[in-house]
Order: sequence, then C-alpha cells, then structure tokens
Amino acid sequence: MNTATIDTGKGTSENGIFYPSKVMLDLSKLKKVYPTPKGDYVVLEDLDLQIMKEEFVTIIGHSGCGKTTMLSMIAGLNPISGGNIAVLGNPVKGPGPDRGVIFQSPSLMPWMTALQNVLLGVNQVFSHATKAQRKDIAKYYLHKVGLDGAFDKKASELSQGMQQRVGIARAFAIKPKVLLLDEPFGMLDSLTRGELQDILIEIWNKEKITAVMITHDVDEAIFLADRVVMMTSGPRAKIGDILNIDFQRPRTRKSVLDHPDYYTYRKHLIDFLEH
Repeated sequence: MNTATIDTGKGTSENGIFYPSKVMLDLSKLKKVYPTPKGDYVVLEDLDLQIMKEEFVTIIGHSGCGKTTMLSMIAGLNPISGGNIAVLGNPVKGPGPDRGVIFQSPSLMPWMTALQNVLLGVNQVFSHATKAQRKDIAKYYLHKVGLDGAFDKKASELSQGMQQRVGIARAFAIKPKVLLLDEPFGMLDSLTRGELQDILIEIWNKEKITAVMITHDVDEAIFLADRVVMMTSGPRAKIGDILNIDFQRPRTRKSVLDHPDYYTYRKHLIDFLEH
C-alpha cells in the first residue's frame, strides 16, 4: 500500500521516518481582503507559493497586484484574511526576528549613527551576547556593505545609497531565516543600484538566507533570482507563472548578460507583463 507523504513545512513523515523539509516559507490559499463602503476589495486570493531553504526568489507584477501586501503579510505587519503563512512549519502570527525586512526607504533613526541603527536589532536578537560581541556583529555587517568609515556618522548625514547600505547591514545582522526585500533599490540611481545589487548578492552568497524580493526591474529580477515569480494583475491576484533561472552561482553581471538563455528569460517576463 502506498503511503501519502505530506510536507508540513517542518518535514515529511513516511512509514514512521521523518525527513527534514526543504521548504522554508509556505504560503497556502493566501487571501487578503480590505472592507470598503462598496463591499469587500479582494487584493489576493488563493495564492499558493512554496519557497525553499537558501533560495533567492524575485517577485514581479504590475503596480497594484498585491506584491507589497503579500510581503507585509509574510513580515507579520499586515493581518492575513484567509489561508496560512508558515516559516519552517510555524504559522506567522506577527513580526519576528526570523524575518528581516529591507524596505525601499531604509527607515533609519536619523539622530542615531550607522552603528547604533544596526545595533537596535542586534541588541534585541542577541541580548545574551556581551556588549563587545554585539558591537562586533554590527561592525562586521557595516564592513560587508562598505561603510567602514561611517560607523559614527548620523543616519541624517548619509546619502540615500549609504542609508540603504545601513538597511542591508541591519537586516543581515539579526541572522533572519528569511530576508524580505521590498524594492530596496527602487529609489536609487542606476550606478548605486548596480553596486548595491552586487553587495546584496555577495553577502547572500555567503550567508545563504532564504530571500524574497519584490522588484519592477526585469533585469534585476533575472540577475538575482533562482526563480522569478510573476503575479497576475489585481484584484484577486495570484501566482500567474514561475520562471526558473538556471544560471550558475556565484554570478557576475557579464556572465549573466553573455548567457545564451538571458534574452529568452527576459522576453518571457516582458511578454507576461504585457498581457
């Protein structure tokens, strides 16, 4: 007799043997409804998505398709109307240190230094560590994003690109299981954007944290991702298509652009967005 195997997110059980799950983030029958005077507005409906451990997934779709709504629900910042979100099988009930978030605007405390801003999260998550150890963690990640000389500069004195570097350092420093990125480079010029993409992927290659990133940029989606998830237009948005990006890691921009499949992937994404 065949036994069905069910993956709960924590793992599968078959014939009494437990196999650890490869699923880090599980979105099942996800729904988001906003009540309005004219009746319910359904942003997302029946949205199913499983994201694996150490996977980098980018999400694209038209404005208003619910990408940011979905990300904020994963972060625990927006209540779920229906369905379920789980990290390693544990349902998301609210914000938590297992999920780090990098927003389009880094939302730093302007009167605090770069180091103090990163320490805010580190002090909470690593409260058992010594003060010196916590400072070392914060300095390590500021070093990784190229801010060696700016530890003691106030956030208000930093350029937008440098502020976003602090935001990236702060998110990685708490060692989350899942990194959520909501168009983190959307407000930056193309040169700074390229630099920060390279920094992000370099740290991610080392840390191998599961990452989910929203972007409007097709080239950015392809360069960073293992899979690109395409969302249908709202209301009642769901997953429309998923494209596997089969480029070796670590990647360089040149190797991606020179790859024979690059323009096939690009055309696939643009065709989806244009329909």
